[in-house]
Amino acid sequence: MSWTDERVETLKRMWTEGQSASQIAKVLGGVTRNAVIGKVHRLGLSNRGTEGEDVAVAEPAPEAKPEPVRPDPEPVREAQPAPRPAPVATAPTPMRRPIVPAGQPLPPQPSANEISPETLASVREVEKRARKLTLMDLTERTCKWPIGDPATEEFWFCGLPCAAGKPYCEAHVGVAFQPMSARRDRRR
Repeated sequence: MSWTDERVETLKRMWTEGQSASQIAKVLGGVTRNAVIGKVHRLGLSNRGTEGEDVAVAEPAPEAKPEPVRPDPEPVREAQPAPRPAPVATAPTPMRRPIVPAGQPLPPQPSANEISPETLASVREVEKRARKLTLMDLTERTCKWPIGDPATEEFWFCGLPCAAGKPYCEAHVGVAFQPMSARRDRRR
């Protein structure tokens, strides 16, 4: 389907008459309601006037062909507005953090996932015993916890035996998988 001058003029006329996008699509045939809405926006017709208000419409092309006679669409029943429910008191929404442009460092963030000093100490002890595997050395049974900065030579994976059904050793499972209540308590 292409938007011929004739179809565009029909769309403009029906839009200014207050017809819905669905009705216009039905009369034009071969287009969807969304296609009509898109064309209305591209033509700059998106604002309709209210009754008794003049609506600016582009003049028709000087050599427009007469429109074919089409059956009138069924009249649309005007829906009665639904009664509005009483407003419900809601808690105020918290302030959102500002968006940081790409390429700029993030400001310091309060950590919701702080780890207890005891857990952190045990993880450091385990990392001293780590096998220091490369990505190619990992297997199903080795801990896949990354250690160090991936952009440097001082980067490896823990490599100790995994906990049953987990991708990490016991120490790293304690850091990675925390009980929900513990995480919820730290946020308060």
